Amino acid sequence: MQRHVLIVEDDRDIARLVELHLRDLECAVTIAPDGNAGLRAVESGTWDLVVLDLRLPGADGLEICRRIRADRERYVPVLMLTARSSELDRVLGLEIGADDYLTKPFSVLELVARVKALFRREDALATSPEPGLEDPLSRGDLCVDPGRRKVTVAGREVRLTAREFDLLLHFARNPGRVFTRAQLLDRVWGYAHEGYEHTVNSHINRLRAKIECDPSRPRWVETVWGVGYRFAEDSEGPAGEGEGRFG
Repeated sequence: MQRHVLIVEDDRDIARLVELHLRDLECAVTIAPDGNAGLRAVESGTWDLVVLDLRLPGADGLEICRRIRADRERYVPVLMLTARSSELDRVLGLEIGADDYLTKPFSVLELVARVKALFRREDALATSPEPGLEDPLSRGDLCVDPGRRKVTVAGREVRLTAREFDLLLHFARNPGRVFTRAQLLDRVWGYAHEGYEHTVNSHINRLRAKIECDPSRPRWVETVWGVGYRFAEDSEGPAGEGEGRFG
């Protein structure tokens, strides 16, 4: 199946490099050389992936990502490229809805691995799930609904990014099991690349800030010092003792 990919990148050399390697994956590639052209392409085309530079002449990458996520009819994966190394830039892009990011300069092998992982994730979402996998999972006042990709805490909907939801769902389906950062990268992101364990840390921190009453004393997503993280088998709290089902 040929996939249609939009590259929004003002650096011609980088755009051509990305195009070359995506064509090796049998993708049909279109390049938009600035933000305004990128917006027009997003609004007029149907894409299986958008590779999006963060800083662009015209409309910037954040605005383009907002427009992509404003379309509720179809979810389009976004791989963000940024020349900036600050965590704030990455967090802004991820919070707005980018699925993953690469910081320039990046390895071509890593780029290909990230793209393949996003395609695998989309294929998995499009495939009919095994019986029971779409059933809501609940414990206490936390409910994770895989079918609607919805999370509520005490009846209040919590807005998670696509990756934050995937991370929470993976934990919820494996209560009590400890995962290293490398294992989470492999199983949630779809790749394990040395040096990117901090990606897991930042997602864990943002997830806790959204679902935990006190992120410094998490009820659900626990740190196992020197190893990684796990989802609590039992959680204390007003509605959390002995209720619900995960798994």
